[in-house]
Amino acid sequence: MIDIFRSEWTKIHSVRSTVWTLAVTAVLMLGFSALINASAKSTADGPITGEQAIIMSLTGTMLASLSMATLGVLVISSEYRTGCIRTSLTAVPKRMSLLTGKIVAFVAISLVVCAVAAAGAIGVGVAISQPPSIEMGEVARSSLGSGLYLTACGLFGLGLGTLIRHTPGAIVSAIALILVLPTMANRLPGEWGRTVAEYFTTNAGLLVVSGQSNGSLGPWSGFAVYLAWVAVAVLAGAVLMQRRDA
Repeated sequence: MIDIFRSEWTKIHSVRSTVWTLAVTAVLMLGFSALINASAKSTADGPITGEQAIIMSLTGTMLASLSMATLGVLVISSEYRTGCIRTSLTAVPKRMSLLTGKIVAFVAISLVVCAVAAAGAIGVGVAISQPPSIEMGEVARSSLGSGLYLTACGLFGLGLGTLIRHTPGAIVSAIALILVLPTMANRLPGEWGRTVAEYFTTNAGLLVVSGQSNGSLGPWSGFAVYLAWVAVAVLAGAVLMQRRDA
């Protein structure tokens, strides 16, 4: 299994798409942090609190989630597109071992890069907004939460890429499930609509970034709900990977 992980690690970090996508993620996080905090600093009537500065600093997380989902899709769909999946399956006939290796390698690189990018975004935001005080424990929690959320979005993309195997189709599906449909769910009427919206993909997942609750879910329970959505996509892709030809 270690050899599989090393092989997948080499595949992920040696291709240009990984470098560029991770760079875009970091730029989105840092850029939006600087933009939002600078705007708030210039228009605020009084000092910006530490909590407000952290929340504003992580505004870019939503768009960054799309870049990470795209990277997750490319980790698997690019091999189907180029036909390299046949070589991979020849080297590793056990398909679930191959998929597990991809997941572990992706999580390892994604979690570190995204958590560091989130911490950097908070640092930039705090430097610009200059709140009177800030809780370092909240900075650490928000950085970790953002890293976990973005990594989960990438795994969502990986699951969809395994399920659909077509890069544009999987990316469009990821955008719909991460950005479009959650926004539409927020407009559903009545009590049932509110419940659906609270438990719908990123509406629940983003709670771990903000550290707030949406009524029935707290930060970590919301993230657990989002992981359940991700698990469904990954498991469905795994089942079809076992049953379909390469």
